[in-house]
Amino acid sequence: MKIAFWLSLAIVFYTFAGYGILLYLIIWLKRIVKGRGAVVAPLNKLMPCCTLVIAAHNEEQIIEEKIQNCLALKYPDGKLKIVFVTDGSTDSTPDIISRYPEITLLHQNGRSGKIAAMHRAMTYVTSEIAVFTDANTFLNAEALVNICRHYVDKTVGAVAGEKRVQMDESADASAAGEGFYWKYESALKKWDSELYSVVGAAGELFSVRRLLYQDVEPDTILDDFMISMLIAAKGYRIIYEPQAYAVESASENVTEELKRKVRIAAGGIQSILRLKGLLNPFKYPILSFQYISHRVLRWTVTPFLLILVFALDAALALQPGGILFKTIFLAQLLFYTLALTGMIMEKRHIRIKALFVPYYFCVMNYAVMMGIVRYFSKKQSAAWERAQRKQQLA
Repeated sequence: MKIAFWLSLAIVFYTFAGYGILLYLIIWLKRIVKGRGAVVAPLNKLMPCCTLVIAAHNEEQIIEEKIQNCLALKYPDGKLKIVFVTDGSTDSTPDIISRYPEITLLHQNGRSGKIAAMHRAMTYVTSEIAVFTDANTFLNAEALVNICRHYVDKTVGAVAGEKRVQMDESADASAAGEGFYWKYESALKKWDSELYSVVGAAGELFSVRRLLYQDVEPDTILDDFMISMLIAAKGYRIIYEPQAYAVESASENVTEELKRKVRIAAGGIQSILRLKGLLNPFKYPILSFQYISHRVLRWTVTPFLLILVFALDAALALQPGGILFKTIFLAQLLFYTLALTGMIMEKRHIRIKALFVPYYFCVMNYAVMMGIVRYFSKKQSAAWERAQRKQQLA
């Protein structure tokens, strides 16, 4: 029982903190030996032609703001095209976009899903680089320049931007927890990228070399993750560029955030099953280490090990002596009590941010377990269910 407890606790610690610590130490040593890598300068003459692709379905309330954001992006003259694909939209989204002759509008009746829309849009992309972003996110003006400068390096097959969550002082657990999570994720991605490659890109903002783009199966849940990892499987690196970012409003509440996380978790287990080859450390020594440490453990065993650790520790704490086990069990009780208190405070609309992190941590791990169940019970479709989000940026 003790061996099972310590092994389970070690995996839990490694998943959520140990990998970050180990990664930081590796990067620190790498910098001492080789120094920091030079930042690629955005030289206009060397910048590749780029196409910005946005899939938008019934986004009439925000599409005008998204268009203005796209038109304000900085990029060398004559090297940028903007494509909106609005297949299946039944509101005024296509009409609004059609007022802008500098934008290419792709629209057809009948909705086949975001993946089909993206694949159709890619048949119109002739530029070297394709950049994808969501209709409900807003990019910083230098985003495309900062992304595309990395393609001077021929080993780079994809570049991921940073997701930033907008929140205010009255943020609830969904906003505060999500914001904290993405800050930690951003740090890990920076170190992953510096070591070798990011393990997957988020759909809010990512880019690929057009020739490396590969259609994914229509039932793919996490198309952005799969598209980028298929490129990594070909031996190319995925670079993380924090100076290219997409700002998105936080989920309206924890219930909406939970729905999103469950879907991501279902997509995670699907991706792991379809990317089995990346688990081979003999073929992908560094990438496999990063992939298992950063993604696979989180999306598979670790949430269940949290329950096992609690149960085993409770049994060990009841045995004579065992001061260490009692101390660890009390620490677990305190953490979960804070999470439970955070949930109660959230329901009563009382904002105590110190309680949001343990609450959000528990919600995330519960979502992984539910996502796995939903995937294997065939209850999770690839279609996005629109999440309710807080008021968008002005």
